[in-house]
Amino acid sequence: MMLTYHCFWLLFWVGQPHQSFSSPLSKRTRGFPEKEKVLELSGNNRKEFTRSKRSWMWNQFFLLEEYTGSDYQYVGKLHSDQDRGDGSLKYILSGDGAGDLFIINENTGDIQATKRLDREEKPVYILRAQAINRRTGRPVEPESEFIIKIHDINDNEPMFTKDVYNASVPEMSDVGIIKTALLNMDRENREQYQVVIQAKDMGGQMGGLSGTTTVNITLTDVNDNPPRFPQSAEHFKTPESAPPESPIGRIKANDADVGENAEIEYSITEGDGSDMFGVITDKDTQEGIITVKKALDFEKKKLYTLKVEATNTHVDPRFLYLGPFKDSTTVRILVEDVDEPPVFSRPAYILEVKEDVPINSIIGTVTAQDPDVAKNPVKYSVDRHTDMDRVFNINSGNGSIFTSKPLDRETLLWHNITVIAAEINNPKQSSRVPVFIKVLDVNDNAPEFAMFYETFVCENAKAEQLIQTLSAVDKDDSFSGHQFSFSLAPEATSGSNFTIQDNRDNTAGIFTRKNRYNRHEMSTYLLPVVISDSDYPVQSSTETVTIRVCACDRRGKMQSCNAEALIHPTGLSTGALIAILLCIIILLVTVVLFAALKRQRKKEPLIISKEDIRDNIVSYNDEGGGEEDTQAFDIGTLRNPEAIEDNKLRRDIVPEALFMPRRTPAVRDNTDVRDFINQRLKENDTDPTAPPYDSLATYAYEGNGSVAESLSSLESVTTDGDQDYDYLSDWGPRFKKLADMYGSVDSDKDS
Repeated sequence: MMLTYHCFWLLFWVGQPHQSFSSPLSKRTRGFPEKEKVLELSGNNRKEFTRSKRSWMWNQFFLLEEYTGSDYQYVGKLHSDQDRGDGSLKYILSGDGAGDLFIINENTGDIQATKRLDREEKPVYILRAQAINRRTGRPVEPESEFIIKIHDINDNEPMFTKDVYNASVPEMSDVGIIKTALLNMDRENREQYQVVIQAKDMGGQMGGLSGTTTVNITLTDVNDNPPRFPQSAEHFKTPESAPPESPIGRIKANDADVGENAEIEYSITEGDGSDMFGVITDKDTQEGIITVKKALDFEKKKLYTLKVEATNTHVDPRFLYLGPFKDSTTVRILVEDVDEPPVFSRPAYILEVKEDVPINSIIGTVTAQDPDVAKNPVKYSVDRHTDMDRVFNINSGNGSIFTSKPLDRETLLWHNITVIAAEINNPKQSSRVPVFIKVLDVNDNAPEFAMFYETFVCENAKAEQLIQTLSAVDKDDSFSGHQFSFSLAPEATSGSNFTIQDNRDNTAGIFTRKNRYNRHEMSTYLLPVVISDSDYPVQSSTETVTIRVCACDRRGKMQSCNAEALIHPTGLSTGALIAILLCIIILLVTVVLFAALKRQRKKEPLIISKEDIRDNIVSYNDEGGGEEDTQAFDIGTLRNPEAIEDNKLRRDIVPEALFMPRRTPAVRDNTDVRDFINQRLKENDTDPTAPPYDSLATYAYEGNGSVAESLSSLESVTTDGDQDYDYLSDWGPRFKKLADMYGSVDSDKDS
């Protein structure tokens, strides 16, 4: 079907009574008629005009934003030349906002805007217009597109992206976007600034809108301030007993900067105490801590002077012109006196003493002095934990050490004791020193055999035959080496069957003196040998060598050394002797078994029934006493001796003899328990019905006490003097050890 295309003219009314905006833009659509009539409405005026050969002509129109009228804003009119005014055509509108923001009167083609338009939300709307036959619904015109642009008005003031801006700039900085108004702005004077900035549109002309924001400006720190000590001198005190590395005071240099620009390093640059004291930096407080490096001595030096310097660790070269970034102060340290313990002249003492030195001989002296100005007198003593046997003592006044018991180098070579020096006026102030005592050797031990010698000689030996080599040892030391000599004892030199030959190398040989030896005549020889050393004084000892006579083969190998050859003449062989020995053993075993069986029948238990079951089954084939033993521990008997059972016999065996135990008279109530115990012991010793086994009866009785009374130190009286223990010697041999330890010689002998 051929459609006849006719154009329609869009007329837009801006909606404002005083102005209409249009920009003529020509556009040609193919297939449109060459000549058409259109009406342009502008207010109430209407005029006709004839267009040239253009199929579709329409404009790009504008609407003002933010329309404030009470009615809908009129946009324009859509009209087609096919419209005969009979209502057969229907105008429709589609596109951006059609039907909502923009509506059209389908009969008249009038277009209106229903809402206020905001260019900042959407500046352009693209719409499509079309006329259709109301009856058939078919378009009578092709769909055409047109644009509505929203014209901007100045309805928005300038807006900053933030309400408040925070910025920082180093102090003393040059120009930036926000310029500094003052030269060399100093953070230490003022750190925070607040600036209000206004922005205007329309180039700042009248009628324009404006907006403001706040800028907080912080001046950041730079190192433009050196450290400064508040005082030119500092004073501290410390006791002389302060240990090394201990702090004695703090100093502080002030720096107006912050952060790393205020970090300070302290050092001692000069002074007479630079080797005695040190300084370290507290990183948290930026203080200098004065510490002790070496032990102080009030008696040697009482006052020290130091020069301490504080320096910035991070220096900015740009500000070096402001001066050196360091400062110094003088520190004076006063050493205070404290009561110190005595000081020995040496850290340790080494003494030597010969082992044969007499008792009470002085072997050396230790000295100690009070280092304080008072020079208090000192008392010496030996720490008995280091000399339990009390071998040594010390003069409490002058510190001389002497022996109190004999010494023996061979028993103990070194004695390590500790000497205590304490102030007499203040015994708590004391010090200790080790004393190492070496016991020197003297020739007080005779040489002896290196081992026990037991050798043999063959019956067929020949004269001058070596049968044993001897060697000797000596417990004593010899600086030049031991030289031993060997010889026969004088009593064995005449008529001896053997000789001794000294090899001059601390060994000797035993040689035979005759041919052949007879073990039937003499089976064993005891040869006394004298061993002497060469030291002074000469020590000698007599040792005995046992020599057995043995039967040997032709090569001298021992075969037998016993006396079995004595019975060989009887004609009995070795096998016969063994048989006789076995017979004797069997006979002895038989006799023992017979005796055991006889005794078993004699002591047959009274209770032999297997069904007779008691709580305690007692077997008497061991050494135990069974339940009868419990009678010995009946403590009630001790408390009440009259409650003794008279006929209390063994119930598990038949008594060998019906001896009635002797009834002992009851002891009186006031009789001592000791008498009762003695009576019970005597009674059991004579009672044949008593258990024939060992039984220990303990009655837990300790007696009346000792005539020596208590040795406890709880009742002793502590005095400045030492207690006299000489009375221990009068208590008998049981207290000899205590008398040796505490008696006669005082531990701390006074001068």
